[in-house]
Amino acid sequence: MPRWSRWTSARAWTDDRGSASLEFITTGLILLVPLVYLMLTVSSIQGGALAVEAASRQAARVFVEAPSTGDAEERVELAVSFALADYGLDTDDVSVTVSCSPNANRCLTRRGFVTVTVESRVTLPLVPSVLDLDAPLSVPLSAQATQQVSRFWGSR
Repeated sequence: MPRWSRWTSARAWTDDRGSASLEFITTGLILLVPLVYLMLTVSSIQGGALAVEAASRQAARVFVEAPSTGDAEERVELAVSFALADYGLDTDDVSVTVSCSPNANRCLTRRGFVTVTVESRVTLPLVPSVLDLDAPLSVPLSAQATQQVSRFWGSR
């Protein structure tokens, strides 16, 4: 419906038909694109957090069940790679640290504690790797799990 425009010097009629859909599409895109990117970013970071948490927990479990320290280290590598592969993360930029208490030199002692820390980085989605910026384009993630060695360890 045409309406009278007060703001023009000449008495002209303006027509607003069809402008609501254009305004809705423009405003929707301005609001929707950042919201979708935020959802993608949060979901990839959450997936990475779940991956490193699962990797550290499983690595600690297989470490305390191993018959020797050499076997335990091999099993930790496999457990971490399987857990990260389940979530689609690469094992290239992952660091795994194993610490033991009360004796730091011997991890597999009865009733000793083994702590496994897994650290990784999750890259931001939709950011091309061609960009060589000084700013980090990834989010660092870390998880830690502790398991106790069985009091019956070594008696098998």
